[in-house]
Amino acid sequence: MELFIKKAEEHEISLIHEITQEAFTKYAKDLGMPNVVSALNETYEDIKADMTENTILIAYLKGEAVGSIRYKMLPENIVYITRFGVRTKAQNCGVGRALIEATEKQAIKKGANMLTLHTASKMMPLIRFYYGLGFYIHSTTTDRGYIRALLCKELTNCDEVTIPVVNIK
Repeated sequence: MELFIKKAEEHEISLIHEITQEAFTKYAKDLGMPNVVSALNETYEDIKADMTENTILIAYLKGEAVGSIRYKMLPENIVYITRFGVRTKAQNCGVGRALIEATEKQAIKKGANMLTLHTASKMMPLIRFYYGLGFYIHSTTTDRGYIRALLCKELTNCDEVTIPVVNIK
């Protein structure tokens, strides 16, 4: 499997936009709430701004862009993952796992103690996927009109880490 993951560059914004739209259209459909998923309103300018504020990784499978993930360092050395998506035809091929693992490796190099992200708590395939990677549910919120779980993965002994409230658009 010719999988390659790298830091995204500005010329890949259209690819990131396509991946995000496809992945989050499916997410919204599976959630049954197509009008509440903010990722579907994202513009090229939003992605460009995200590139300056966050890290964006893009995955290529056999030369085709098939997945992307974004993350940023929060206080307390916590990495927050957002806009993580894989094209439907590349799902269940290890692309998502590889993107999370690449993010984890980079986070550890930056001194992170924990990875965090939100996902719909009723999306059992996603919850199972994240649990399989060592994440667990920390808490839930209804700030987006549906129950979202804050998932965490400890990278070190995090007994004393306080997870800040995360409000990402």
